[in-house]
Amino acid sequence: MSAAFGAAATIQGWRQSRLIRRLQLAPVSTRTVVGARVSVTIGIALVQLVIFVGIGVAAFGLTLTGSWWMSVPLLVVGTMCFMAIGLLAGALTKTTEGAVNAADFMVLPMAFLSGSFFPLDGTPGWLQAFSGLLPLKHLNDGMLDVMVRGEGPSAVLVPIAVLLAFAVAVTLISAKLFRWETT
Repeated sequence: MSAAFGAAATIQGWRQSRLIRRLQLAPVSTRTVVGARVSVTIGIALVQLVIFVGIGVAAFGLTLTGSWWMSVPLLVVGTMCFMAIGLLAGALTKTTEGAVNAADFMVLPMAFLSGSFFPLDGTPGWLQAFSGLLPLKHLNDGMLDVMVRGEGPSAVLVPIAVLLAFAVAVTLISAKLFRWETT
């Protein structure tokens, strides 16, 4: 989720400080700048994964099962998906505070509706069906499948495909809505 907040704040901060305009004049390609930002975000997510799993193992007796190593590609795609949500928040707003609040408005309800805080088994069927439309539900299920439920590598193929499709679609929408200036 830090990818959503980081992307939202970064894009707005860069736009407000006119850094985006200066980067256009720099002898560095746009691909290089975007690639660097994505790489940093993915790197942070991987460090967070190591810390959280380490704490889970050391302090709470977490036992990794199945193809736990498949959590890494799933996390990378999930990070890109939530970074796209942050880009959308940044494209829709005019200030850094607005972008962070918009990202919060998109991500926090998703966390409740995706089973991050409580299992969805006891919720009404319509809520369970709705949660299936949210990318965080697929990220949660994929992580549980390969890290806790003992599933094989194929268990993350559908979640990765859903997250990747969501990331591409939201990135394209964000690019369409993005404006260079905050006016």
